[in-house]
Amino acid sequence: MSELYLMATISDRNQSRRFLAFYKEYGISVTFLTLGRGTAASEVLDAFGLEASEKAVQFAVVTASEWKKVKKGLEQEIKIDIPGTGIAFVTPLSSIGGKRQLRFLTEDRGFEKEEESSLKGTDYELLVVIANQGYTDVIMDAARKANATGGTVIHAKGTGMEKAEKFLGVSLAQEKEMIFMVTKTKDKNGIMQSIMKESGIGSKAGAIVFSLPVTETAGMRLIEKNEDD
Repeated sequence: MSELYLMATISDRNQSRRFLAFYKEYGISVTFLTLGRGTAASEVLDAFGLEASEKAVQFAVVTASEWKKVKKGLEQEIKIDIPGTGIAFVTPLSSIGGKRQLRFLTEDRGFEKEEESSLKGTDYELLVVIANQGYTDVIMDAARKANATGGTVIHAKGTGMEKAEKFLGVSLAQEKEMIFMVTKTKDKNGIMQSIMKESGIGSKAGAIVFSLPVTETAGMRLIEKNEDD
């Protein structure tokens, strides 16, 4: 069984459509696009041929075999190794909340995934919730009922959302919010289930949730202290 990954691409904003079109050619049209600003030091920017400009960050779910093909295409077609073009990287997923959500994120490309990834033994996980805009409070209320502490929200725009009705049975708005929450691994399943139950597909929030393994942390003493009390 091939692994499943979250692929992130960072480029200048004026290159975002080029990357979107490239990924679509490779059958990856369900992506989530958010905007940011580069903060690298001037000497780093000079070394990589970059400018301190507005950035676009794209997220998509890919299999290991797809990443291998995409990586080759990025190097040969996009010329991503040329300084200033952009960067792309992948992080292994450990779980996805629901089979329909898996089919949507992978666009039903025939991927079969087990309940958990092969990366075990991590104390923390990063939960990523993708939901319709305006429902962050509803989602966080559901998460806190299952011992989540807090989260960070960024605004994003979904592409390929017309596929939602086919795979999820509902339509999804393009305007999205992505919520990132670091949580103890032992609390992960309960939080994901609470989010799916109270604000998942079928609700107005239309939330999709998946998790990424976290191998090292700093600044998590408050969570650990609360557990010891």
